[in-house]
Amino acid sequence: RYRVKYMKTRFNRSAKDKFVTTLKYIAHYSEQIQTQAARLISDGRLGEYLEDKYPHQHQVQSDKVLYQYINDIKNQYMRKVGRLSNVSYSSKLKVLKHALGIHTTQSRVQGSKLKSHNSITVASLFQEAPPEFLRMIVVHELAHFKEHEHNKAFYQLCCHMEPEYHQFELDTRLWLHWREL
Repeated sequence: RYRVKYMKTRFNRSAKDKFVTTLKYIAHYSEQIQTQAARLISDGRLGEYLEDKYPHQHQVQSDKVLYQYINDIKNQYMRKVGRLSNVSYSSKLKVLKHALGIHTTQSRVQGSKLKSHNSITVASLFQEAPPEFLRMIVVHELAHFKEHEHNKAFYQLCCHMEPEYHQFELDTRLWLHWREL
């Protein structure tokens, strides 16, 4: 369960405007969304909003279970992508570097065959996240195996694998802000 944290002070108009510019996880979203997020934070309701919307924590706690979870999604939507070689949680991934997950692909020729090595690493803070947020990260990293750039085709693939992808991404970013309050 989320611990609801309340801001100790209310923001006046100028402080709220200043605060909107410091919402680093949603800085590229519209001003309207940033203002709504700032209002939730200043009113001390962001934790309540997230808990009401996402009341459960996922059960994918080990690297072995994470591998199976990711592999199931991959096999459902991306059968032609080479098999996953390695999947793990990592406490070394820092959100500040804008990396919530990392994918790597290596291809090499062995004889007459092309062998690929695909791996996904997920930030360990997602062990405490709702299942929707973990799924969003996994879908995002899997999509990179087909589309390397964040372009229209990439986001279409994400939405094919998870129709609520964009909402989960926004709420994940709000969850990251809430964790820092």
